[in-house]
Amino acid sequence: MEPLTEHRLVSGPVVYGFLRLVRVSDARREALVASLADYSRGHELTLSGIFAERIAGAGPGSAPFTGLLDALALPDVYGVLAPALSHLGPRAMAAERGRRIEAVGSRLLLVRRSRPTCPSATSITVAHCHSPEAVRLLETES
Repeated sequence: MEPLTEHRLVSGPVVYGFLRLVRVSDARREALVASLADYSRGHELTLSGIFAERIAGAGPGSAPFTGLLDALALPDVYGVLAPALSHLGPRAMAAERGRRIEAVGSRLLLVRRSRPTCPSATSITVAHCHSPEAVRLLETES
């Protein structure tokens, strides 16, 4: 007799993380990576890697964000996972980047939703993340 589906290892939809790590300590970076990993595990998503932006003045087309868009073009990629909308940059840049993510057919998932004044925040799931898990942090030159 075959085991039930719940007893088989199956991989969920593929997502990539995006973090804005300008002047962030190693402990904070590790906590952010752990929050993405925990959210992915809790929502049965496969976190394939995390793109990190480390330069404050990086524009909307920075190397890490361009790398993220390239990864989103791969087959069977579901979307982007970020701790909060602020990880996409300042408000105007975050809005532009959100549009670019949606334009390639991907979803933007936030671990923690923004203030209720943000119109898109009402459809985003909130999660509390605490346990660490090893995930590749995809470093690119900005």
